[in-house]
Amino acid sequence: MALTALDIFKNLPKTNCKECGVPTCLAFAMQLAGKKVELDKCPHVTQEAKNALESASTPPIKLITIGDGEKKIELGNETVLFRHEETFYHEPGIAVLVSDSLDKADLVEKVKTINSKSYERVGFTLYVNFVALSNDSGDSAAFADAAETAQNNSQLPIILMTDDPASMKAAAEKIKEKKPLLYGITADNIDSMAVVAAEMNLPAVISAPLDDLPELSQKAQDLGAGDLILEPVAGGMSKKLEDLTRLRRAQLKKNLRVVGFPFLVNAVDKDDPYMEINRAACYVAKYASIVIISGMEDWQLLSLLTVRQNIYTDPQKPVQVKPGVWTVGDPGPDSPVLVTTNFSLTYYTVEGEVSSSRVPSYILVIDTEGTSVLTAWAAEKFTVEMIADILNQDGGIKEKVSRRRVIIPGLVAVMTAKLKDESGWDVIVGPREAMGIPKFLKSLAV
Repeated sequence: MALTALDIFKNLPKTNCKECGVPTCLAFAMQLAGKKVELDKCPHVTQEAKNALESASTPPIKLITIGDGEKKIELGNETVLFRHEETFYHEPGIAVLVSDSLDKADLVEKVKTINSKSYERVGFTLYVNFVALSNDSGDSAAFADAAETAQNNSQLPIILMTDDPASMKAAAEKIKEKKPLLYGITADNIDSMAVVAAEMNLPAVISAPLDDLPELSQKAQDLGAGDLILEPVAGGMSKKLEDLTRLRRAQLKKNLRVVGFPFLVNAVDKDDPYMEINRAACYVAKYASIVIISGMEDWQLLSLLTVRQNIYTDPQKPVQVKPGVWTVGDPGPDSPVLVTTNFSLTYYTVEGEVSSSRVPSYILVIDTEGTSVLTAWAAEKFTVEMIADILNQDGGIKEKVSRRRVIIPGLVAVMTAKLKDESGWDVIVGPREAMGIPKFLKSLAV
């Protein structure tokens, strides 16, 4: 059972020294009970207290690291059921399935293609996280060779998928320095497969029906496999979503340490690529830390990675771009000047439409604390005075253009006259929607 704040407070030094960054020991105890701080923040806690408070100071979901180098990925360590309560911290890894039955040239080509899949969206680079290698050949030597080939041609961590302990050990031996994930522990092979994970100190996946996972998790830990990922396997999508939710509640609400690990879902459906991505998106939304798919078309990956990005963006911190003067193309002194806010989605939507117009332009980005045009205007964060000040700022946009002409969003046309009076610039009302920008800029240039 989870300790209450008062239970924790009884074991603290009660000095109210503030060295932990919290005003009082009681306040620190409350934060510790809420999993918002770690016990190590208290410099005066005794070893006896650490032992007593171990359950309170340990994250409810263990942080698991897979891979090494720049492309390693951390999973787990989440603290809430719902994003709006705080935020989700570690994005789930997306894995694309490949088979060890491919010939070497085809395997290399497919792995390199997976590595190349990256997309720019609102200032961020989205990419796949894993190559999931399946032992379809059933041959231990072929699987080991394929694992080595895949890792040699990939910067991404490898997921080794086989339920045969001998094949898993042979493949893991080839690439263990890169810290792959071993996917293959079941009730039938746990005695030998967990030992492979323990001997190589590698993370491993346990696949079993929900009711069997606690017992198997404890058994794997007793055998020395401490970095685990759990996969509830019974039933279809609705049952999996239910199981993932029940496991998450057990971790956070009941503090059930035996299942305090990230989750994996194998969403592969080669017969229906559309449903595969739809299901994968549902698992991303509901607590899966790794989702395996077979599709690798751009329309599949970009849609899934976009869902992940949206869900794992901190709802209390809008994604923003840096305020200031941005350029599209190679604008000159006669180029148009557009004004927008620093909300990333707003800016990159505008920037994309300006780019498609092929009219070199300046975009003046106003700091609205990451809010959109109408929201910022209603909250008085996108005002005439702010825009006028930036238009006439020394060293700014006024020194880059010869014609003082600015285009404002059509949604705030009401500020036209006042902005002209305040700034001395000619004010042109632009389209209400970004999709109208290309036609508008082309007509303006005529």
